[in-house]
Amino acid sequence: VQLVESGGGLVQAGGSLRLSCAASGSISSINIMDWYRQPPGKQRELVATITSSGITNYADSVKGRFTISRDNAKNTAWLQMNSLKSEDTAVYYCSFKTPWGIGYWGQGTQVTVSS
Repeated sequence: VQLVESGGGLVQAGGSLRLSCAASGSISSINIMDWYRQPPGKQRELVATITSSGITNYADSVKGRFTISRDNAKNTAWLQMNSLKSEDTAVYYCSFKTPWGIGYWGQGTQVTVSS
């Protein structure tokens, strides 16, 4: 099973990007879909979470600006990022977890916000 991310890039402050993460291979069930990010020189942090029933949770730093969504049939998650700030610059990773505790990670996609 692989998680393939796309949608990163360079954007000006105030702009928007939409990240996607699609699972390839056989996954019978995905419980939690997360987006993490790792800014330069900092630790990886949890940005957004969505459960299989659609319950979402966000880091305080992105509330009101980022939206996580998913398509269970396609084993795909998205992160819509609006009103981007320079401090949102990071490598963004998706992570999927099955109900049995098995976790998968994407390869990461770079998001750079220029001020």
